Amino acid sequence: MENLNVTVNGKFYSVQVDPSIRLVDFIRDNLFLTGTKVGCGKGECGACTVIMNGVSVNSCLIPVMRAEGADIETIEGLSDGGRLHPIQEEFIEKGAIQCGFCTPGMIMSAKALLDQNINPTVDEVREALGGNICRCTGYVKIEEAVLCAAERMRNEGK
Repeated sequence: MENLNVTVNGKFYSVQVDPSIRLVDFIRDNLFLTGTKVGCGKGECGACTVIMNGVSVNSCLIPVMRAEGADIETIEGLSDGGRLHPIQEEFIEKGAIQCGFCTPGMIMSAKALLDQNINPTVDEVREALGGNICRCTGYVKIEEAVLCAAERMRNEGK
């Protein structure tokens, strides 16, 4: 066991962890934040996407100790006092969700993009979501939701 110091969704943790586990397993099994999904386990589907130090990452590929001192955001950290984040609201509004398995990863990839670029082009949205696979909805409604969320966020000053 090794000591891990990490901030997740604004909360600091100093915990003993098995250094052989992946970040996704720590998030799900130790912190009980199950919105981050385990899909392929090979970094190809994006279901496990979280934001680590401002960058979207596939948490299934990150050894937990690589998160030492990191600031991590998961899907659970996006709501504000029970109010959904504009990206989450737009995914619902635009029908960009079907089975929902890919949704947390898609939303986290979109948030990482919009944190850096609040006025993305369609091509920039496609590139940002390129590591996320959806087998249900296709991508048109997802892209539309991200672009509408960006517009809302610009208008709301977020």
